[in-house]
Amino acid sequence: MTTIIGIDPGSRATGYGLISYRGSDLRYIASGSIKTQQKSFFERLRDIYDGVDLVLSEYTADICAVEGVFMAENPNSALKLGQARGVALAAVLAREITIVEHSARQVKKVLVGTGSASKQQVQYMVKNLLRLDGTMSTDASDALAIAICHVYSMRTDNLEGRGSLKPRDFYRG
Repeated sequence: MTTIIGIDPGSRATGYGLISYRGSDLRYIASGSIKTQQKSFFERLRDIYDGVDLVLSEYTADICAVEGVFMAENPNSALKLGQARGVALAAVLAREITIVEHSARQVKKVLVGTGSASKQQVQYMVKNLLRLDGTMSTDASDALAIAICHVYSMRTDNLEGRGSLKPRDFYRG
């Protein structure tokens, strides 16, 4: 089984989600949010690094999938998000885990079929594909969606020579 950690960085909450797969067998491992306390921005960055490092000390991941950089309307917000993303990825790199990026539009298109899907639609597909019940934070479902997107997007010549995996290969709804 290959294990992927998806990371959805944020300066107040960073989502993470771990899945494993072999062929078309997709399995949920864990997910959650690393919530920062009401501290200075730099202390929040330390919380993000420490939180990602703690998750990676509890779970072994082969690959890290993260949402690609996008342009925000507010330059200050974009800089803060970039810094949060940087410290999360630094924690991953410290463990020598390969990092791949997928755009938000690509994640939505792969999971739902349209790049303009809502967060609720993405969360619905994540829960169905992983056979999960109950409520889940948006940060955690976004991180799981990024990890699932990576599985679907990979060339799978070594997995039964089938080319790209599609959501229908995993859907059991």
